[in-house]
Amino acid sequence: MSARYPFALAVLMINLFAVSYAIAHPDYGDDAVKGAAAAHHKLLLENDQVRVLETKIRPGERTAVHVHPWSAVQYVVTFSDFIRYDEHGKVHLDSRTLSKKPQVGEALWSGPVPRHSIENVGKTDLTVIAVELKQVGK
Repeated sequence: MSARYPFALAVLMINLFAVSYAIAHPDYGDDAVKGAAAAHHKLLLENDQVRVLETKIRPGERTAVHVHPWSAVQYVVTFSDFIRYDEHGKVHLDSRTLSKKPQVGEALWSGPVPRHSIENVGKTDLTVIAVELKQVGK
């Protein structure tokens, strides 16, 4: 069994929650680049099919609550430990508890992510490039 499985399982569980939440709550709030979380999300490209975002969270910073409405490929530029909270402040993922952490240069798959915030609890920047796919399944 690969050491990647615990991390992949955590990502899968979060993505399953996200998809079920998105189905139950079709209007689930602040988009990452249009709301209060814009301070941590930079729009690099957008057209009818994709949106490319750079997310950068410095040590000690926490994003505002926001959503990512589309599935995405995420490329890890720099990694730092983080905590993902739901919109009520409940911890959904603490990267410090993962047996295998994402590596710089690794690409990951993510489903839509409902209202959440991310706190960088590490010592370096957390930087991810996300290619959100607007037309998955069409």
